[in-house]
Amino acid sequence: MPDQASPRDERAATGKPFLFWLLVALGIIVLDQLTKLYFDTQLAYGERWPLLPVFDFTLLYNRGAAFSFLASGEGWQRWLFTGIALGASVLILHLLRRHPGQTLFCTSLSLILGGAIGNLADRLYHGHVVDFLLFYWNDWYFPAFNVADIAITCGAALLILDELLRMRRDRKQAAGASDQ
Repeated sequence: MPDQASPRDERAATGKPFLFWLLVALGIIVLDQLTKLYFDTQLAYGERWPLLPVFDFTLLYNRGAAFSFLASGEGWQRWLFTGIALGASVLILHLLRRHPGQTLFCTSLSLILGGAIGNLADRLYHGHVVDFLLFYWNDWYFPAFNVADIAITCGAALLILDELLRMRRDRKQAAGASDQ
């Protein structure tokens, strides 16, 4: 979890207010929705545009979560994932408001927020998530994904990095305090 500095002190130290982090998330949402709209209107479902020997643009729909988890459900999963995305978004907004000056932490949260809302918009509007990036090797295929998925994955990786760096800082501070 982030350090316990007050939000006012963090804003003054870095100059990055809460609104900045919302704009980062909004940028992810806009990029995600524009790319999905483009591929959803330019490709027929299942059509592939080969780009590299290991990468195609394709149009696929995912009614489930990551790796099509629960995609074969009868439709209830749409509302489950909608609820999860809404709950996560509220929590992320709260954390962004409390810690706007923690750059790495807030960058990770903003990416996750933008990706979550991008996929949430698809679920609410289409009833599924639009995927269009497909990597493969011979007969092996990585599940198709989109810009929102990239943002969520990068955000999660940065969140882990932020926590590892925080733990390292805390260990150094504890070691420094015990030396005195």
